[in-house]
Amino acid sequence: PSVNHPLKVSLEDLYNGKTVKLAVNRKVIVGEVKECSSCHGQGMVMEMRQIGPGMIQQLQRPCDVCKGQGYIAETKNERKVLEVHIDKGMKDGEKVVFRNMADENPKMEAGDINFIVQEKDHSLFKRKGADLLVVKELSLNQALCGFAWNITHLDGRQILIKTRPGEVIKPEMNTKEALPFVKIIADEGMPSRGNPFVKGNLYIMFRVRFPEDNELSEDVIKVLRETLPDKDKDVKYDPDEVEEVHMSEGDVRNFGKGGAHSSGNDAYDSDDEQGPGAVQCQQS
Repeated sequence: PSVNHPLKVSLEDLYNGKTVKLAVNRKVIVGEVKECSSCHGQGMVMEMRQIGPGMIQQLQRPCDVCKGQGYIAETKNERKVLEVHIDKGMKDGEKVVFRNMADENPKMEAGDINFIVQEKDHSLFKRKGADLLVVKELSLNQALCGFAWNITHLDGRQILIKTRPGEVIKPEMNTKEALPFVKIIADEGMPSRGNPFVKGNLYIMFRVRFPEDNELSEDVIKVLRETLPDKDKDVKYDPDEVEEVHMSEGDVRNFGKGGAHSSGNDAYDSDDEQGPGAVQCQQS
């Protein structure tokens, strides 16, 4: 049978490629393979068992001498050093296979040794396929006025991510769904296995940090109100006719849970003739 070994690999090594040497122990056959004289090469033996007076049961069981293999061979432990090549762009769960390098068994082809790639988590990058993702938190000032961000890529290169003049980072995408605001840098993702010169993209997901309540002074608010476009217009209303309300913090996950809730035990159909607690007359 084949043998699987997990192999933890960093994202840097999956990007750049790497060769690691790993030692494995395997059993190899020494000398001639002989047929088991106890089971005559069948691997199974018949035995008779008395289960009662005049009653005998015939059973088939694995041979104890050859352990059910039908052949006997002398084996020894062999230590083998394997060079495991991690190709550029390999993914989590992919295998590096060494054919017929598992334990040898008489009259059977040796199985394979498989090293299963297990991708380690990275502190900066998240990976999906050949694309990479980084998350960048910006202040409102940076989102509106621009920013520069220096990162170290998986091959050690320094990359300066910088907004163009007038470029604005928004809190979310302009779509029907509330999706995070994302920009990409083309061809800065992972290399493709087998074609490492073709790379995925680097996605940057932004989180814009707004000021907290009462963090901005009146003077700053006044400047912002006059500087930013689409300032609020004065609304004229009669305080005696219009109720003025203020907002409190909410959670959209609670949407639909407001109002009074009745438990299932207390609820019943208004059309039922007898609801909970109804009294029935005893028939004589």
